[in-house]
Amino acid sequence: MLDFPRWKITTILVGIAIMIALSVPSFFPKSARDHWPSWVPKPAINLGLDLAGGSFLLFEADTDDVRQARLTQMQEQVRAEMRKDPKIDIGDISIQGGKVSFMLRDPSKVDAAREKLLAITGTGVGTTGQRQWDVAVVNSSQFVLTPTEAGINEAIETAMNDAREIIETRINALGTVEPTVIREGANRIVVQVPGLQDPTALKALVGKTAKLEFRLVDANADQNAVQAGQAPPEDIVLPHEGGGKVAVQRQVMITGDMLIDAKQSYNQQGLPDVTLQLNGAGAKRFAKVTQENSGKPFAIIIDGVVISAPNINEPILGGSASISGGFTVESANNLAIALRSGKLPVDLKVVQESTVSPELGADSIRAGITASIIAVVAVIAFMILTYGRFGLYATLAVIINVLVILAVMGLMNATLTLPGIAGFVLTIGTAVDANVLINERIREERRRGRSVMQAIELGYKEASRTIFEANVTHAIAGLIMVILGSGPIRGFAIVLLIGIATSVFTAVVFTRMLVTIWLRRNRPTEIHI
Repeated sequence: MLDFPRWKITTILVGIAIMIALSVPSFFPKSARDHWPSWVPKPAINLGLDLAGGSFLLFEADTDDVRQARLTQMQEQVRAEMRKDPKIDIGDISIQGGKVSFMLRDPSKVDAAREKLLAITGTGVGTTGQRQWDVAVVNSSQFVLTPTEAGINEAIETAMNDAREIIETRINALGTVEPTVIREGANRIVVQVPGLQDPTALKALVGKTAKLEFRLVDANADQNAVQAGQAPPEDIVLPHEGGGKVAVQRQVMITGDMLIDAKQSYNQQGLPDVTLQLNGAGAKRFAKVTQENSGKPFAIIIDGVVISAPNINEPILGGSASISGGFTVESANNLAIALRSGKLPVDLKVVQESTVSPELGADSIRAGITASIIAVVAVIAFMILTYGRFGLYATLAVIINVLVILAVMGLMNATLTLPGIAGFVLTIGTAVDANVLINERIREERRRGRSVMQAIELGYKEASRTIFEANVTHAIAGLIMVILGSGPIRGFAIVLLIGIATSVFTAVVFTRMLVTIWLRRNRPTEIHI
């Protein structure tokens, strides 16, 4: 146990020196680190919302949108399926009372229609294995499709998970530091962005559903009727961003699903716009539509609002298009981010928002630093007064443990929150537990008459087993909090787990190395412990 060859000592000391060096950037503000040479490693801990200040937003989803979207999607699927060979003639497909219904023109084709419907509604689909749609035949020729509660719940769960991922993608594109985006309950999403003091732009970006559509404009529609909100059956009326209303065809030419990329650029007049790049299917469809409708206007629609309605002057074959409007560089960039990250599957509204002042975070940091200093000083005083030289070794281990924790968190780009500081202080207090066990075991072996060398070797050997078992139980609890917890609880658990690993190393390996070096040099016949 006390066999420490020179290479092992050198490796431990070099490793500790590197970790101490990597902990240094965390003691300097970002403004200072930015002026360091580029070749200097700058891993540093990020401060959470409660320490750095920032914006807190709580979004609530309108789950009725998910229900309506499922009905509309099924309506389109039924229409497309019945047109496939062998074609089945049906009447208008209506949505009423949360159900999709339609009539067969030929009642003898009920069985054939049922087979087609089973292909798109499934018999037991979804992660739950339960039916998502009930299919019923009324009066021998009318089909009624009713979404099941299990299907709706699964759709809502999927939509909320997708929304959370899209929101996180959008916020990360803004270049913010360590945002927190988590689910809360069945239909809420919490967004925390440290360092962002104005949540207005964040709300606009996150809340934008960014549903992109290209539709042909019906230039033959009666404009007076259109401005009054009336349009032919094959059209719908949408508001124009610049004012007024526009009649567009119900059929969608291009959707956001066909988008590969969107970025802010400038048009020929030097004004900001958004350039779009379509995938293969989208490019092919766009080329066909622009070839067949040259000279006609088409509408670029985002979230049900016509952004612009330019004329198709010539076929567009390259799969790219641009959106022009009254954009600023910032608004064009935000729209590009929203389109690039995908449309939100559900509308979100802000139900709670708050801004945490950096001054409040500074007070928390000062309180945390004060608590840490008090904990370190108290632990050091107790260990030195109780165990003398061995207490001094434990003190060095505590100090190095703190620096190694900072280095590891910096390398992980971890975020430190107020609960994380609590975990930090707790780690300092418990870091010497291993040394207490070792020192007490050495005392016990000396009382049994063991020599100094034997007592120290047995003390480390026998106590190490207990130390390992105790820290395994701590680590299990920490892992459970990391896996099941979120936000502050997870931050606390991460700091705790890092502290467990580093404290075992510094308290057992590092102090054993120091004791071994001292024994080799002095060959003591008595120890005061």
